[in-house]
Amino acid sequence: MDPAALSAALLAVIAPLAEARREGSSAGITAADLPLERPKNRDHGDWASNAALKLSKVIVANPREFAAEIAAGLESVDGIASVEVAGPGFINIRLDAAAAGALARTIVEQGAAFGSNDSQSGNTINLEFVSANPTGPLHIGHTRWAALGDAIARVLLASGATLVREFYINDAGAQMERFGRSVVAAIAGEPTPEDGYGGAYIAALAERVQAARTDILELDRAEQVSVATELAYGFQLGEIQASLARFNVHFDVWFSERDLHARIEGQPSLVDEAVDRLREQGHVFDEDDAVWVRTTDFGDDKNRVIRRSNGEYTYFAADAAYYLNKGDRGFAHKIYLLGADHHGYVHRLKALAGAAGDDPEKDIELLIGQLVSINGARLSKRAGNIVELDDLQAWLGTDALRYSLARYPADSPLTLDPEILQKRTNDNPVFYVQYAHARTHNVARNAADSGVDRSEFAPELLDHETESALLGALQEYPRIVAYAAEVREPHRVARYLEELAGLYHRWYDNCRVIPLGEAPVESVHRTRLWLNDATGQVLRNGLDLLGVSAPERM
Repeated sequence: MDPAALSAALLAVIAPLAEARREGSSAGITAADLPLERPKNRDHGDWASNAALKLSKVIVANPREFAAEIAAGLESVDGIASVEVAGPGFINIRLDAAAAGALARTIVEQGAAFGSNDSQSGNTINLEFVSANPTGPLHIGHTRWAALGDAIARVLLASGATLVREFYINDAGAQMERFGRSVVAAIAGEPTPEDGYGGAYIAALAERVQAARTDILELDRAEQVSVATELAYGFQLGEIQASLARFNVHFDVWFSERDLHARIEGQPSLVDEAVDRLREQGHVFDEDDAVWVRTTDFGDDKNRVIRRSNGEYTYFAADAAYYLNKGDRGFAHKIYLLGADHHGYVHRLKALAGAAGDDPEKDIELLIGQLVSINGARLSKRAGNIVELDDLQAWLGTDALRYSLARYPADSPLTLDPEILQKRTNDNPVFYVQYAHARTHNVARNAADSGVDRSEFAPELLDHETESALLGALQEYPRIVAYAAEVREPHRVARYLEELAGLYHRWYDNCRVIPLGEAPVESVHRTRLWLNDATGQVLRNGLDLLGVSAPERM
């Protein structure tokens, strides 16, 4: 019996009781009103509910007496071994071994689908993250946003959302021209421009640009900058995409900022259209020859200029066009994962959503990631002033980086210890979880060699206390995934996996899958193999949500 089935049974018992007490009406009570949770003390049972306390005021009943009536009804439900009332009206439920153990078979049969749920079904989401300028390599901050953003995407998709991962390429504006001038200076053997980009990576890009256009120094300076900008941009963007792919992060959409400003055959650009559309909403006004958006109507600290008096658009204009374009592409909900230095964008973008006619509290969500540092990390030899993603990955490995960065909330400043991340001991969280998964495969291999297979399943035999605890944790997995998706916190999956690994190791120490010596293979051994394989499947599913591999041997 899984939590969903138990919740349904609880509703089936409570609904008629509530109907009797409310004179023929139990309308409005759903399974969502009847929460179940795992007791911290397993002596209190497998599941607990405060439904009697929660509903007692609605139906005007003594909560403990109401809990006793619920308990009496639950005791006749197949799969429930006992029900007790505790305190002022808590209901503690213990499942019989067969009902609890049946989950092992369910998990094995569902495989990679176990844990998937429909809690986010119907939500169409655009998730934008990383979005680095294509003027240099990805750094340690981008590494964190990449790991977190991709893990958030994975738990949302596993929970039924329709979602795309999107990278916004900041390829318009003054920084691109400075980038091109920096490359030209390197080609010409000149010093880096005062406002330009330095570092060995610029010199490397200059070599590639010159190899692609051997005649570049024969062009006039403006053409040199134009050619160098476009070629270096393509090379650098390709490096960014390759770095992310090696980090197991893949985007569905790479959106160019230039597309917002492009005009085709005299047609207005998306930025032009954005100003007109916001004006139609009634939140645009003209003042001092400039065009403004009255964002203070939606909680912003000041109104924003969208077009300057000289006719040039501001960055806010591109933000507006991009936000509207996301809606035009069918995304009702937009999530932005922003860096620690982007707090000022929160009120601005929420106000923009309001000015566009959306609900700022519903249709846009801004997650601010805090800074991350790694003890002993060296500045990039290529870029000179940053810690690069590529260097971190080569040093610590993709799995250690991704797991460790997804293991903490986005809004938590983070310092990682590379000594721990490189250890092959239980002190290293990712090793601890991966080792548990590898152990499940080792058990399965040894079981096959010993003639233990899954030809028989007798869940009532899974009655050891470590089996009860392990099965209880496995039952929790779908709920953990759904909650991680709801609150956009994939670290909850990581912490769950560590708890599950600990329970598996304790079970491994107490319950044999392979008979001792010459003892015959019995039903209990075959049934335990199901539980072993079910645990491996959940560990594998959870690691996949974090973008981390699940090795079969370690």
